[in-house]
Amino acid sequence: MRQHVNPLSSFFQLPLELPGPSELFENAELPMHLDIGSARGKFLLEMASLQPDWNYLGVEIRKTLVDAAERDRNQLGLKNLRFIFCNANVSLDSWLSDLPINFLARVSIQFPDPWFKRRHKKRRVLQPRLLISLAKSLGPGCELFIQSDILNVIESMTSLVELSKCFNRSEDSSGIWLEKNPFPVKTERENYVLANSLPVYRALYIRNSHSLPDLQRLNLEYQLLKN
Repeated sequence: MRQHVNPLSSFFQLPLELPGPSELFENAELPMHLDIGSARGKFLLEMASLQPDWNYLGVEIRKTLVDAAERDRNQLGLKNLRFIFCNANVSLDSWLSDLPINFLARVSIQFPDPWFKRRHKKRRVLQPRLLISLAKSLGPGCELFIQSDILNVIESMTSLVELSKCFNRSEDSSGIWLEKNPFPVKTERENYVLANSLPVYRALYIRNSHSLPDLQRLNLEYQLLKN
């Protein structure tokens, strides 16, 4: 069950100073996979165990879930994984801009809180400013993976990504949804949805060499989207 947190409440609007890569990971030279909305963290706990040649960072707005995930990480002794409590749309912008070149190699946003009503669209996690920050930090050829079990949510996300013109949809998902998750691990939500024979909508994007869009223009175009 999703436990929604209102990201626009005053408490979550306070920017947090996040630690740099050398403070987070034993080997800060490894490429990093950023998972936005990491929830209880089981996806990243398994991924970090399977792929020790990657660093993994999960950011989550629900602190109790971050604390629980960090306890599991410590028990497993994983030095290539960390979980951080923050509002991605408030605290990630400056942190991403300070990252070493080519450090951020992959971003995933999986089954975000849907905020179904259109008037709540501003509460959804993938907003124009965050997308531009991600595009700025991801070099050409790097990946952005998104998935949801709610069609209008994933359509809103894909529309925003494509409005930016910073990403090309991968050949495997061009014009259709990816049939399979490209990762060897599924999130808890994905397992639940598939176990109940419900659809999952997935898209994989590759960062191209286009320059960053104007934030004001992207904001306006995003607000005009119907979904």
